[in-house]
Amino acid sequence: MNNQNSNQNSNQNNKGKSNKPSRSKSGGVPDKSRYPKIQAYIAKLGVMSRRKVEDLIRERKVQVNGTIAKIGQRIKAGEDVIVLDGKKITTKKPPQPIYILLYKPKGYVSTVKDEENRKTVLELVPEERERLYPVGRLDMDSEGLMILTNDGEFTFKMTHPSNEIKKTYNVLIGGSPSNLALNHLQRGVKLKEGYVQPDEVNILRHEQGNTWLEIVVHEGKNRIIRRMMRRIGYNVIRLVRVKMGPFDVKMLGSKRSIKLSKEQVKELFANK
Repeated sequence: MNNQNSNQNSNQNNKGKSNKPSRSKSGGVPDKSRYPKIQAYIAKLGVMSRRKVEDLIRERKVQVNGTIAKIGQRIKAGEDVIVLDGKKITTKKPPQPIYILLYKPKGYVSTVKDEENRKTVLELVPEERERLYPVGRLDMDSEGLMILTNDGEFTFKMTHPSNEIKKTYNVLIGGSPSNLALNHLQRGVKLKEGYVQPDEVNILRHEQGNTWLEIVVHEGKNRIIRRMMRRIGYNVIRLVRVKMGPFDVKMLGSKRSIKLSKEQVKELFANK
C-alpha cells in the first residue's frame, strides 16, 4: 500500500516537470555552460563573430531543430541541431582559443580570403592550422598591430562600440599642420556617418618638411584616420597602429607575431 501511494505521488510530481533547461543548485539561473546563448555558442565555435550571428538571426537565417532561432535563445550544446544560413554546423567542443598579436606590413589585406588574390594577413602565420579571423582591420596601405583569433566572442567585444577599445596611431602627414587645422581635428570632424572626435592628438616630430602625429581613437570606422586627415586638408603618407588597448607594438620586439595568453586578453576588458 505504501509503495502504491509512493508511486502515485512520484507520478504526480513528474507531471509538473518540463523539458526546460535545468536550473542551477543555487536557484534560478540555468547552467550557462550546458545551455549557452546561441549567438555566444556559435561565436565560441569560431564559425563567425557574435555580431554576424546576431545579424543572421535577425534575418531569420538561423534555425535550431527546424525552428527559427531568436537572439538570446539558450541551446543544448552538442544536442541541438543548428543550421546557419542553410548550412548545418558541427556542435563539437569549441577549439582552444588562440590570440595572436601581429604586425601587419604594408601590402597585405586584412581578410581571410581575397577575390583579387592579394596577400592576406593569414599568410603571415602559415604555421597556424586553426581557422583564424583578423580583429582590428587595417587597410592595405596601412601597417601595425592586429590580432588574429578563432574566438568569435572576443572579436565581438573588441569591435563593439560600447567597449571603447582605444587604438593609437602614428601618422605621417604631408607638410606641417596649422593650429587651425589641429583645433578642427581635436574638436571633431564631420564624416558621412556623423561627427568623429579623436581622443587625443599630439605632434610627435617634424621630418623633412612633413609631420608625425600621434592620434588616439576608440571608434572603428573604416579608414577613419585617413578620412579625418583628408577632411582637414592633409594627406597621409604613412599610417602605423602602435597600440590596441594594453597591447603595444614594443611587445613584439624583433618578432612579427606573438601569442597572447588568456590572462593578457582578460586584461583588455578588465575595466569594461
